[in-house]
Amino acid sequence: MKAVGLFSFGGPEVLQVVDRDTPHAGPGEVRIRVGAAAVNPADTVIRSGASPLRFHGPEPIIPGLDVAGTIDEIGAGPNHGFSVGDRVMAMVNPTSPSGGGYAEQVVLPGSWVVPAPAGTDDAEAATLPLNGLTALRALDQLDLATGSTLAVTGAAGAVGGFAVQLAKAAGHRVLADASSADAELVAALGADEVVPRGPGVTERFRALAPHGVDAVVDAAV
Repeated sequence: MKAVGLFSFGGPEVLQVVDRDTPHAGPGEVRIRVGAAAVNPADTVIRSGASPLRFHGPEPIIPGLDVAGTIDEIGAGPNHGFSVGDRVMAMVNPTSPSGGGYAEQVVLPGSWVVPAPAGTDDAEAATLPLNGLTALRALDQLDLATGSTLAVTGAAGAVGGFAVQLAKAAGHRVLADASSADAELVAALGADEVVPRGPGVTERFRALAPHGVDAVVDAAV
């Protein structure tokens, strides 16, 4: 099968198409024919060599933490409710010997895989696992009472955008920042108030919440 990997660290030019053995699903595993793999900031850090992660597979390093596609093989044992042909999405561990998701096929434990949301294509579904789980984990850790006021920075980005939507769905008041080009988008995601991003954003949030906010999800880069 084809994959995209790197033998040395650097810019995008170090990525190259390589041939790898086609993987097969073992007990409790499924194989996904990848329709789309997301490119996350973490992938660019891996590619540059700045990542503290240690890679245990043979060269080349195969990046990619998110994939979406179709199950085309199921190993023996529990099938976790999946059938061949199911559309799914998953996170992938690029430090594993088999590498990450920049490949035509990936094999994963069935417990790592979930159905792709109805109405999404592979490219859309591939953006969900890492960023959506990051935002959900942040809100779980905050454990806010319903009706709390949450400020979200970097609200037009992937993690920030999911944080806005999840917080609003949980019944919170959401204050968010955005550039003028993204303000309409962030409002459409559910933010109650949108302020200009950049220096002075704390004061702009304070003007909307004079007694302070209950928590902040800082997703700005």
